[in-house]
Amino acid sequence: LILFVLTFVLLMGRILQIMDLMVNKGISVWAIMHLVMLIMPSFLMFTIPIALLVSILIAMGTFSADNEITALKAAGVSLLQIYYPIAVASLLTFTCTMLIGYYLVPQSNFATKKILFELAAQNASIGIKEKVFNSDFKDLILYADKIPANGEYMEGVIISDKRNKEEQNTVIAKKASLVADSKKMIVKLRLENGSIHTVSADLKNYRKVDFRTYDLILDLSTTLATYSEEYKSSTEMTLTELMERMKKPGLDGAAVRELAIEVHKKFSIPLSCIFFGLLALPLGITSHRAVKSRGFAVGIIIVAAYYLLRIGGEALAETGRLSPAVGVWTPNVLFATGGIFLFYFAYRELSPLQMISAYSGRNRHHR
Repeated sequence: LILFVLTFVLLMGRILQIMDLMVNKGISVWAIMHLVMLIMPSFLMFTIPIALLVSILIAMGTFSADNEITALKAAGVSLLQIYYPIAVASLLTFTCTMLIGYYLVPQSNFATKKILFELAAQNASIGIKEKVFNSDFKDLILYADKIPANGEYMEGVIISDKRNKEEQNTVIAKKASLVADSKKMIVKLRLENGSIHTVSADLKNYRKVDFRTYDLILDLSTTLATYSEEYKSSTEMTLTELMERMKKPGLDGAAVRELAIEVHKKFSIPLSCIFFGLLALPLGITSHRAVKSRGFAVGIIIVAAYYLLRIGGEALAETGRLSPAVGVWTPNVLFATGGIFLFYFAYRELSPLQMISAYSGRNRHHR
């Protein structure tokens, strides 16, 4: 239930973009459902560990509030034995998250890029109407005097090109058509038999260039959230592909750090399931009336702290201030250490304050 709720909340963050695709871009419902299915694995990578943590907190809090933990201890069941089913659940979620991160996430991210590009290529001309100024493309205003019924090309095209802030161009062409390059993931506007008119910023110089064919690359970021990269990004590569890319010569330091961070994340995020299970048991057995609300609140606080540390560590690693291993693994080490200490205190039925006072008392007695 927690997994479903958290995944739905993350999906609601994309609902405005999805509605824009349906209403303004003319994308079919089936294509939207396909996109939703493709982005699910990247959501599950984060929601599965969170759902495990919150579920254990609520379940153990319920046992504790109903005095079932006390009954189990009275029957001779130790905290370590109570941890066995939690350990099994943690291992199952670790395996599931590991498989999703290793196989599904890279493939689904790359498939999302491909389908978004295909949709962009198919629907880039949807907003282009004849005798209407169109500003869907970044820094370009396009006007077509005539568009045939089949929409394969445009006639009498005028384009205001503002991509170069120093010199703005006006392109006039007799004919234009959209051409998609699936290898480079770009869409071009191929202009035929026209001219480019350029006026300097101080309005003192004028230049005209005639052409037979001229390709204008369209920025589809305002049309669809797609990419224009020829190769896979780090989030679209499997562990093997990441390792092979890191071995290639000529990579700058920033690119190597980005790849290294992604390699470490493929292990550190799934392992958080183990640490969350270890941390949730001692925190969950504290009795409280509002068990569910308390368990959910404590879970959200822990998760927020964990991911804030992770984001900060990754940011420092990306800038080179920390090594990728230190930046990515520091939150796991901190939470694993905290989980081991809290589990030990709960196993000995001591609070941290009691442990500290007992230790200081022994030191005074020794002196």
